[in-house]
Amino acid sequence: MSDDLPSREIFPDTLFELSESDLYKAIRDRVAYLLEKKPELLMSYLYRLDVLEVKINAVLSPIAIVPPIEGLARLILERQKERIATKQKYKSDPPIPGWEF
Repeated sequence: MSDDLPSREIFPDTLFELSESDLYKAIRDRVAYLLEKKPELLMSYLYRLDVLEVKINAVLSPIAIVPPIEGLARLILERQKERIATKQKYKSDPPIPGWEF
């Protein structure tokens, strides 16, 4: 385990249970910081998360309905939800003992 990450042994599991609203706010705050201070890093994160470029361009457009920070935060949250759904859909059973290579 990495030394810089808090352990679940130190913090109760309830600290890791956030509502979707709380999660959105945390993402929005991080996006606001990155957009102002390190926009290239934010774009790198969006690329790594596989957020579609056309969606990014739409929320960054001057005619977008919502502010860029809120739009990007929503895209990140929605993409993460998609990733979780995909992992759950294609979840595989653990390997049969003795079949390790």
